[in-house]
Amino acid sequence: MSSIPKCSIVMANYNYARYLPKAIESALDQDYPNIEVVVVDDGSTDGSPRVLEQYAQRITAICKANGGEGSARNTGYAH
Repeated sequence: MSSIPKCSIVMANYNYARYLPKAIESALDQDYPNIEVVVVDDGSTDGSPRVLEQYAQRITAICKANGGEGSARNTGYAH
């Protein structure tokens, strides 16, 4: 267990596949040494799930039925 507190970066996503790679890379590129990146896909109908699959080894991806941005953020925080 690290003595450095973990910083969780939580992102809600709905149909932003074209922006996801840059957003995820930006989160992963943070200098803080103990981070986790959680992306909650809120029922996207574009290519977002495929983008998340590309990062499966580096992030936590949660896919859920559409419930709105607040619902997606709350799901990520609960994780």
